[in-house]
Amino acid sequence: MEKQTVHLFVLNTLADWEPGYAISRINSPAWQAQAGRFEVKTVGPSRKAVTTMGGVTVLPDMSLAELEPAHSAMLVLPGADLWDQSEGMEAAEKAKVFLAAGVPVAAICGATFGLASAGVLNNVRHTSNALEYLKTSPNYRGEALYRDEPAVTDGDVITAGATAPIDFAYHIMKRLDVFRAETLEAWYGLFKTGDPAQFHRLVAG
Repeated sequence: MEKQTVHLFVLNTLADWEPGYAISRINSPAWQAQAGRFEVKTVGPSRKAVTTMGGVTVLPDMSLAELEPAHSAMLVLPGADLWDQSEGMEAAEKAKVFLAAGVPVAAICGATFGLASAGVLNNVRHTSNALEYLKTSPNYRGEALYRDEPAVTDGDVITAGATAPIDFAYHIMKRLDVFRAETLEAWYGLFKTGDPAQFHRLVAG
């Protein structure tokens, strides 16, 4: 079985906690419908090391310039303080290339601002940290499609707010079919509620 690659964009000030639930489960064969089907690779503005908000140093596997949607199952865009700057906008433009090629893009927190600024959210249902946050982008015209929900999927676009990393992971894993449906619901139930019964459902699935 040929692995499918999920690409995680990494940049300075990346919000460590936001993609963690998703990438840990994508990269681990445990509980997966097809164990070992996926791998995660990191993509930076360049191949230079970046430092996350938590002070963790990440050396990207590749640069944005090297990334092609034909070699990717999904592009995951985490929050950071730099989405209104050049490296954030370069990633948002790359996301448009992915979507044009039919490859899904998942954005959380500040990355939703990047997509809004690139015009991606003007025609799809979406969410973010708050509607007012997105409206600070002069290119945002999607107010009527905003949903006050933890995470939203519309076609190939997944969006989530900063406080919803579990919901973000749920939508990503559902879109990629990482788990069987019953396993996914058990995983989500466990991490949202802490109910031990959900863990037994998870391992039994």
